[in-house]
Amino acid sequence: MTIAAAAVFCGSRHGNASVYREAARMLGRGMAQAGIRLVYGGGAVGLMGEVADAVIGAGGAVSGIIPSFLHDREVMHRGVDDLVITESMHDRKALMFARAEAFIVLPGGLGTFDELMEILTWRQLGLHDKPILIVDVNGWAHGVKLMLENAVAQGFAAPQTRNLYEVVDDVPAALDRLRTLVPSRAEMDAARI
Repeated sequence: MTIAAAAVFCGSRHGNASVYREAARMLGRGMAQAGIRLVYGGGAVGLMGEVADAVIGAGGAVSGIIPSFLHDREVMHRGVDDLVITESMHDRKALMFARAEAFIVLPGGLGTFDELMEILTWRQLGLHDKPILIVDVNGWAHGVKLMLENAVAQGFAAPQTRNLYEVVDDVPAALDRLRTLVPSRAEMDAARI
């Protein structure tokens, strides 16, 4: 079995360099070509909109999950084949988690950091064993890596924390890695039921 669905965490803004848009589009096209369903925040704006548009444009499948209070701010994407409106951010993240077999983190801001930290924490606590790929587009992940390494160095996280995630250099590396990943044992067991 290979990964059938991956959640992408990324910005509701485009960032200030065109390389971020290009990376989001490349990831979307690559996921569609690999037959991997995109699970994402449901918005039509920023990098999240770029990823979704690219998946749709390449004939792929998309699950958008957005809380009702954000559907205007993040401008709900009307083109996705599976759009779910949740009551809260917590419901949104829980549903994204449940539908994804892996997580890909592209550049973003506070919301992206929140999603990354929560999914890392859940993995540390043993609530899942799903792969987490942090994509270092244009050096964006340098600060994230530094923060995580500093937590280990300062004694606030165990050295094994480094095993909870992978940092890949760019989108082609992320797509290559996605092709080699398999769902966790729990995911495969759930698929058999």
